Amino acid sequence: MIDSPELQEYRSRIEAAFERWLPPADTHPERLHQAMRYAALNGGKQVRPLLVYASGKALGVPVETLDDPACAVEFIHVFSLVHDDLPAMDDDDLRRGKPTCHKMFDDATAILAGDALQSLAFYILSRSDRMVVSTQRRLEMLETLSFASGSRGMAGGQAIDIASEGKKLDLAELENMHIHKTGTLIRASVRLGALSSPEADPDQIRLLDRYAKCIGLSYQIQDDILDVEGDTATLGKTQGSDLARGKPTYPALMGIEGARRRARELHEESLESLTAFDQRADLLRQLSRYIVERSS
Repeated sequence: MIDSPELQEYRSRIEAAFERWLPPADTHPERLHQAMRYAALNGGKQVRPLLVYASGKALGVPVETLDDPACAVEFIHVFSLVHDDLPAMDDDDLRRGKPTCHKMFDDATAILAGDALQSLAFYILSRSDRMVVSTQRRLEMLETLSFASGSRGMAGGQAIDIASEGKKLDLAELENMHIHKTGTLIRASVRLGALSSPEADPDQIRLLDRYAKCIGLSYQIQDDILDVEGDTATLGKTQGSDLARGKPTYPALMGIEGARRRARELHEESLESLTAFDQRADLLRQLSRYIVERSS
């Protein structure tokens, strides 16, 4: 992961927000709260909350007003991972180099932990007193995150993914699946940062959304490449699991080099979307490059 004193500060702020909102492990029902904390505090790249901070910074938003939106979006991401790993979904044993939530606890507890993390995300956006936004903006943020989580977002993308196992999709079908499964939450992350600015205008939000759409697809392409070329220890999850399940991927459709080329094109498109922004958008530019060059 790219690193700098700025990013270290953001990660520290995210961790502090987690501790502020997650119920203590010894609070009844203890096992559920332990599972929530296990899933949420289990490391990870934290790309989505960092995108909240980066897009907010591009618009001059005070960092302290971004902590809770960043926390909320990561709780939605973690909820989706916990459910995706379940035997009824992807049936994975490892996540971030550790046993998945249902392996560490049990299937029922993992389901409930995911449900509770999803609910907590919306509670944060509705109740946070650190967000200096109008009631209308707060409603837009809730709308953004709920849309990204539902049948026209992540849940719909996962449904398409499951239905596509063993099938061959064309490029448009594959991109449609990942626009839903991966892309909508990445776009929501960038939008939450933008909506945290009372002065953000529609053109700025539109350009940031175009940036987010590009990196959402490039993120999935790099994931597909790493599923072929990575190793389990580095990835923190089982290498080759998508191939073993017959999932449609970019390398299977375009070849490794074709997939790399498409990821680079999307990276360049994302940078073009930021030409109207000054140096305060440099972290967004760095994150786009990291997404296509990462090894895990």
